[in-house]
Amino acid sequence: MTQDKITVPALRARKATRLRGERIAMVTAYDATFARMMDQAGVDAMLVGDSLGMVIQGQSSTLPVTLDEIIYHSRAVVRGTRRAHVIGDMPFLSYQTALDAALSNAGRLIKEGGVESVKLEGGREIAETIYRMVRMGIPVVAHVGLMPQRVHAMGGFKVQGRNGDDAESILEDAIAVSQAGAFLVVVEGVPADLGAKITRSIDVPTIGIGAGVECDGQVLVSYDLLGLNDTLKPKFVKRYDELFARGIEATKAYVSEVRSGAFPAAEHSFGLQKSAGSAGSVAAPTVAASAEPDAVPVTEAHAYGPTQ
Repeated sequence: MTQDKITVPALRARKATRLRGERIAMVTAYDATFARMMDQAGVDAMLVGDSLGMVIQGQSSTLPVTLDEIIYHSRAVVRGTRRAHVIGDMPFLSYQTALDAALSNAGRLIKEGGVESVKLEGGREIAETIYRMVRMGIPVVAHVGLMPQRVHAMGGFKVQGRNGDDAESILEDAIAVSQAGAFLVVVEGVPADLGAKITRSIDVPTIGIGAGVECDGQVLVSYDLLGLNDTLKPKFVKRYDELFARGIEATKAYVSEVRSGAFPAAEHSFGLQKSAGSAGSVAAPTVAASAEPDAVPVTEAHAYGPTQ
């Protein structure tokens, strides 16, 4: 795996190399710790998604998320990322009301959030907005099919494009946004056959989420793939671990040891060092001997700072 920073041209070029095992692996991330973990795991792109409204804030949809919140989380993700490309989601009403506002808000997400591209939900109706953003030097990821920001209009989080007319409309949307200049197109919640048809019909990579294996890449919400969401289990999600359940067991062990007095043990505690000048005086606390001979000693810099 190359350690080079992944750029917009590098991602776009994956359209031609995906059959050689170079499909794009994308995940969502919302903080620096998750960003470091996913980056070191080798993902190609991280999306600071408005899905944070549901998985971080506990909202029932993505609609309440604000641009300032996306910017805040983007800064954290960017700090934790070295290799992956970072994409910032443009939340509901940050780009739909007026073209000038859309351009300004996308610029804020790039400038203040530090992301390298922005993502917009929509098809033909936002093609001009995408075109203008790209001409301003703002790389754009498009998003068609099931669009969470339109959850009310769609009657819930339901598969889209199951009949001929709807499928054709989604295909036309994907073609329009790719021709407007989007360098990736997320295709969400459509039949696998439609995902494959869209992939064959446009000259930029498709990123599937519930759109079948024929897309040029895939994206999952990190909390879903790690099993951190114990209440929502969509059909298209593969849970690669069950960290929510494991976290409960780990925390139970902590609670038990606190109550029994087993934690903190000697190796988690600080001793006292006598002053060299006076046998009766006590100097600053020092670290208790480590139970592990090769352990790196903990210094004051790793413990507690001075009291203000």
